[in-house]
Amino acid sequence: MRSYSLFTILLLCLAILAVDIFAFYWLQSITKLITSIFLKNTIHITFWVFTIGLIISIIMLKVRLDDIDPRRKQLLVSSLYGLTISSFIPKIIFVIVISALFFTNFVFSDKESLLVIPLIGLFSGFLPFFVIAYGIFKSIYNFKVYHIKIKFKHLPKAFNGLRIVHISDIHLGSFNYRFHILNRAVSKINHLKPDVIFFTGDLVNNYAWELRGWTRVFRKLSATMGKYAVLGNHDYGDYSEWETKKEKQENFNGIKNFYKENGFNLLLNQSDVIEKNTDKIAIIGVENWGNPPFKQYGNLQKAIANVETIPFKILLSHDPSHWSEEVIHDTNIALTLSGHTHGMQAAFQLKNKQWSPIKYKYKHWAGLYNNKDQYLHVNRGLGWLGFPGRLGMRPEITLIELKTGD
Repeated sequence: MRSYSLFTILLLCLAILAVDIFAFYWLQSITKLITSIFLKNTIHITFWVFTIGLIISIIMLKVRLDDIDPRRKQLLVSSLYGLTISSFIPKIIFVIVISALFFTNFVFSDKESLLVIPLIGLFSGFLPFFVIAYGIFKSIYNFKVYHIKIKFKHLPKAFNGLRIVHISDIHLGSFNYRFHILNRAVSKINHLKPDVIFFTGDLVNNYAWELRGWTRVFRKLSATMGKYAVLGNHDYGDYSEWETKKEKQENFNGIKNFYKENGFNLLLNQSDVIEKNTDKIAIIGVENWGNPPFKQYGNLQKAIANVETIPFKILLSHDPSHWSEEVIHDTNIALTLSGHTHGMQAAFQLKNKQWSPIKYKYKHWAGLYNNKDQYLHVNRGLGWLGFPGRLGMRPEITLIELKTGD
């Protein structure tokens, strides 16, 4: 909540109150069907206790944000975020649906409307509530493995069948030291028997202390040809206030050292070469590159300088915007791997079609894209940030197999 002003928080609270006033007005059309006065009053009192309690909690958290322990703050913010979403969205839908039914009542007779319309309105509110609850308690850690095969004409023959596992956006602070949950993801990754593991940034939410104890999990990740990583926008500590530049730098160094301690080759505007039977592929990693308000630390030209002569190149770049801005028109990089968007942690997916509001901010936001012979894969993220759930957008582990051929 630090990034939002008190005025913005108060506007949010007013919006919650306004929606709840309308929701309560229509709720009474349902509770009047209840004959028990005690039950009716219990529902009404519970409704307002929750609303007032939520508003007070949001305001108090904002006012006292600086005095709260960072770990506890992270947990409180996420919990209130989840409560707000799970309350606000169902009530808005409930108000819209039941208002529309009452004011355009031409389907039901007056007698039917007294019962049918309130029940439809109630269903319209409960359905999204249960969907959100499922996203919070079930989907959030229901890791999904995507299997993608990509053919390249110029892939060196020795690398035909190369198995790449692509993961991104773990946000360890959000796991709150629940090691057993991420252990399940690690087991799934190792079961895929990857040749290479690529991690495309956002290891933490903000702080190096989020990494305490996680070595026991990360050291289990196994790949025969190596593990590579780049940094994401959350790994620089730019979203926190620091007393000194030295404190921020020490936090940053702690995050970088974690990769080294766990066998990852962290590429900071650098490149590396993987060789097999005299064939070579280049692995390029840039620091975070993003459009404002995200800071640009990435330098692709610096990163690619030492591997220009190697025909087949793979780029790790956290923000998928980088692909259309600097990669496809100015380089011969075959495959770019990104993350960052989380697919907004909310989407509608039906077979091969998917939609999310995030598409209006990012042209490439989830899955595989191509421009002629150049490909981009955007990972949906393994963790979460902000809203503690995933709606139609399960956390992702991607197995990419590279093949030679047309």
